[in-house]
Amino acid sequence: MQQFYYDNKIVKNFIYATILWGLVGMTVGLLLAFMFLFPNLTDGISWLSFGRLRPLHTNAVIFAFVGNAMFAGTYYSTQRLLKARMFSDFLSKFNFWGWQLIIVAAAITLPLGYSTSKEYAELEWPIDIAIALVWVAFGVNLIGTMIKRRERHFYVAIWFYLATFITIAVLHIFNSLELPVSMLKSYSVYAGVQDALVQWWYGHNAVAFFLTTPFLGLMYYYVPKAANRPVYSYRLSIVHFWSLIFLYIWAGPHHLLYSALPDWAQNLGVAFSIMLLMPSWGGMINGLLTLRGAWDKVREDPVLKFMVVAITGYGMATFEGPLLSIKYFNAIAHFTDWIIAHVHVGALAWNGFMAFGMIYWLIPKMFKTKLFSTSLANTHFWVGTLGIILYALPMYVAGFMQATMWKQFTPLGGLVYGNFLDTVTQIIPMYWMRAIGGSMYIIGAFIMLYNIVKTIKAGSAVEDELAEAPALKKIIKGRLAGENWHRVLERKPVKLTILATIAILIGGAVQILPTIFVKSNIPTISSVKPYTPLELEGRDLYIREGCVGCHSQMIRPFRSEVERYGEYSKAGEFVYDHPFLWGSKRTGPDLHRIGGKYNDSWHLNHMFDPQSTSPGSIMPRYQWLVRDELDISDTQAKLKVMVTLGVPYSEEDIENAIDDLKSQALDIEINLLGDPTFAENYKADKEAAKASGEEFIPISEKEIVAMIAYLQRLGTDIKVKEE
Repeated sequence: MQQFYYDNKIVKNFIYATILWGLVGMTVGLLLAFMFLFPNLTDGISWLSFGRLRPLHTNAVIFAFVGNAMFAGTYYSTQRLLKARMFSDFLSKFNFWGWQLIIVAAAITLPLGYSTSKEYAELEWPIDIAIALVWVAFGVNLIGTMIKRRERHFYVAIWFYLATFITIAVLHIFNSLELPVSMLKSYSVYAGVQDALVQWWYGHNAVAFFLTTPFLGLMYYYVPKAANRPVYSYRLSIVHFWSLIFLYIWAGPHHLLYSALPDWAQNLGVAFSIMLLMPSWGGMINGLLTLRGAWDKVREDPVLKFMVVAITGYGMATFEGPLLSIKYFNAIAHFTDWIIAHVHVGALAWNGFMAFGMIYWLIPKMFKTKLFSTSLANTHFWVGTLGIILYALPMYVAGFMQATMWKQFTPLGGLVYGNFLDTVTQIIPMYWMRAIGGSMYIIGAFIMLYNIVKTIKAGSAVEDELAEAPALKKIIKGRLAGENWHRVLERKPVKLTILATIAILIGGAVQILPTIFVKSNIPTISSVKPYTPLELEGRDLYIREGCVGCHSQMIRPFRSEVERYGEYSKAGEFVYDHPFLWGSKRTGPDLHRIGGKYNDSWHLNHMFDPQSTSPGSIMPRYQWLVRDELDISDTQAKLKVMVTLGVPYSEEDIENAIDDLKSQALDIEINLLGDPTFAENYKADKEAAKASGEEFIPISEKEIVAMIAYLQRLGTDIKVKEE
């Protein structure tokens, strides 16, 4: 027997970070929920605007809360499953502190508007590099521990941890390929349709391999531990693992149904998404049936209560995912709050409750004491469960209302609800209920914080826990007595890693490579030209302010959408879009054909005070765009990077970029001065600045002009004959 010490300190640190960042991420989410009801709640504070806080919320709950919970559960269970301390204490600490610094960097840069706009991958290139380094350190630590293990066979949880490391590394690196313009500005190397496909290959599988596979590994370890029962079916876990990691990677295109993505890619996404139901529910059944004969304990133990609801939430979300990938249902649900409900059932129930249950089980074990209050833990469970219900159900109702109202026609063939705001005003009560449900969920989290703090104070931390196990004996090659083919594979880390890598690469290669390298998949349109320098600056402002979080730029080929927004979107219209901005939610109307629909003055007034042009709007004010001077110091550098990416700017275009920008800006200023009210106020502001001795910056040099230029360009490259 060999004696060694488990490293509990790293687990404890990740648990503390989980609780801290969980509360931060949930608080930001709750603030956003109330901003749907009070859009000017943070009026005038640019870094607290909805568009900038939304990616902060998603990154905080996914990578800070769930990510730290994943690391905590993985580091604890890996050591005990492999009967070995983690391979390197340095790598463990590097993983922890590196991850926390990345989270802090995200918390600073996203509110300041430094964003790539790509969902769940908004962080800019220096932070992307840091993520890759820290993630590789985690993987080296995990694989190093596997190599020096004292347990011959890898338990199912280890398979899922390994697949998580491999897949997230591949997804992150390929989706984050971008060319820098400056330290905090870059452009995706992919454009339009290609960028959309790569992003949702990443986006869907970030959910699959960051929010699902590691938590399935945690489920396979902590549910049997908490219930003190063996996993229901070892064979089912094998089928679950291999079918899940192979099928999941194909499903990304179901986020792009009825879009400009080629039909063959859409249909592949649909087919594999439907097949995903079987392994997903196989895992759910395996988890729930592990509790057979332990239901009396479930009634008593809050840890098991949390885990039962978590697994049930996983089952609901993984039933709904394949359902929503069916084109009929996708045509109804996409861009609505139904998707918000779907996502939060998974996040709040599956990830949140599994993390809570794990923490309630781990803390007493690590501090050699009992949980301070089982009653408080049960209170947390019921308050949190009711919070999930009050959050999700109203969002389902809101989604159904949006979908049906958007598609209704009068007997004469016109839209019943021609004004997009008709829908918005109808679902405000649902937003109130969501805010109440979110409040209850976060109250439950604060109850947990109090309970955990009291538990820690009553116990004593054992940072290096003594353990012993026999050394792993070297065995001859081949199959041992009683071993099947998979048992052989479970003791061969290199083969297991290679096979898992092949399984996850096949789907991505089949979908992405033809889209990138076969030009006929993305037909070009001769009338589509690159953005002017001013329009490009405006597009970057659109990205900075997070407008893509509420407005799509993808009109689907439905009668209702063409009637409401204009001609449906074509793949060739996006060939110069680095990154793509199709969006995934319509809190406001689609903007792909907004160009020329309103005059410049309307756009200025709408950005300055949306309620003045659109009574009932829940869009916040963007008054700093009218106040702040446009920074054009990187304009030429941006065009040079675009040329590298294949956008056909000439040397003359780059040389004259600033002059062209100023000329177009002056044209917009002339248009704005054609509005008597604006002209009068503008003149008064100019005289006031002169009287006070302050420098007067003309409107042509303000950010709003660039934003107007970009909005007026959208959808105007192709001419559609109007009947």
